[in-house]
Amino acid sequence: MRYNVDMDKIKTAIIGGGAAGLVLASALKNDEKTVLFERGERVGKKLSATGNGQGNVTNLGVTKEQYFSFSGGEARAKEIVTRYDDASLCEYFENAGLLLITDERGRVYPAGRQASALTDALRNLLSTRKVEVCTKSRVIEIENAQGGFVITVQKDGTETEKVFAETVVLCAGGTVARSFGTDGSAYALAQKFGHTLTPLFPSLVQLKSDAKELKSLKGIRVPDAMVTAIYTDFSSGSPRQRSVRLKGDIMFADYGVSGDSIFRLSPFLTHRLQDGVVLSIDFLPTFKENHIYQSLVKKQAQFPNLPTSELLCGFVNNQVGRAVMKRAKGDLQIAARTVKAFTLVITGHLGLDSAQVTKGGIRMDEVDENLQSKKQKGLYFAGEILDIDGQCGGYNLQWAYSSARTVAAAIDQKYGKGRGQV
Repeated sequence: MRYNVDMDKIKTAIIGGGAAGLVLASALKNDEKTVLFERGERVGKKLSATGNGQGNVTNLGVTKEQYFSFSGGEARAKEIVTRYDDASLCEYFENAGLLLITDERGRVYPAGRQASALTDALRNLLSTRKVEVCTKSRVIEIENAQGGFVITVQKDGTETEKVFAETVVLCAGGTVARSFGTDGSAYALAQKFGHTLTPLFPSLVQLKSDAKELKSLKGIRVPDAMVTAIYTDFSSGSPRQRSVRLKGDIMFADYGVSGDSIFRLSPFLTHRLQDGVVLSIDFLPTFKENHIYQSLVKKQAQFPNLPTSELLCGFVNNQVGRAVMKRAKGDLQIAARTVKAFTLVITGHLGLDSAQVTKGGIRMDEVDENLQSKKQKGLYFAGEILDIDGQCGGYNLQWAYSSARTVAAAIDQKYGKGRGQV
């Protein structure tokens, strides 16, 4: 190992070149030397794939209710995303040269619907700031030192060197989507300073079910279904049955279910599967059960030679109709009820590698209002590494932005540059 004398005057070391790290590096107003370390070959790799490649960067009307925390961090998340809200984020990216559009659900995208535009915009901002970006540079150790930290960096997977920084910010993500370099190894860097982790679960992920009908439904997409998740909640001490209901697309696979509605429901469910979770799918939310039943009776009378299994064809997707009729054993009343409440017992999820976000992380009660460690002065956190995760629809990138701006303001104030908004 050797000490890199060329980097001995680093003021702020940012660990991780994802959304939070890039926003932080581009937001710092001080002129002191800042270095961003990214273990991958380029920064913003995961950011460039967000929102199914379309770059869903935020959502209008962000509130506390869109965020989850095992360590009581919801109120803090609300405070932080209120301080640097969706309007602040939009202005930030517009000042970086983007045009943004909003869809009917309040989701905000680059006008060209390319997530890579977000990364390009942040890279452009970085080019105007005094920030050195070191790719293929994995931080393997951070040690406390007089006046700051000694950081051990592994270059290109082989060579190592030690550098010194007064301030360190961990923006290294969680433990999902390992192909983007977020394998959870950064947690150990924080744990060395006494930080603890909450349990970790995947979020924004597909769900498993062992229902017999799923093989026949593989590949079927049902738009605008009403999906209700029923689960047991122990947060009040005694078990209570609760439900979350929303409208969205659902896609069937041989393992279970996916689609927009499932990704939006998964943050409520993945940590509760051991207590039992059931999905109830309403394939025809605009029709009442009795209307469906009467229509089936009428159709059967009009076409007496039509097989019972085909009676729902023309009401719902043909394969869905056959699966419903098979479950109802040809009983029209039960069939009408099942169309409105097709239940699936959820048995699992597809795991961290298939998820978009980590649920859980560094405990929020171990950081202060500026996201500085309560255990080690000069150590900050931003983004997914913390125990905050959001619902599907831009809320997680909003958290990455808001938390990074919070840390940037604190560091600027530390070095005498004041605290500012956009």
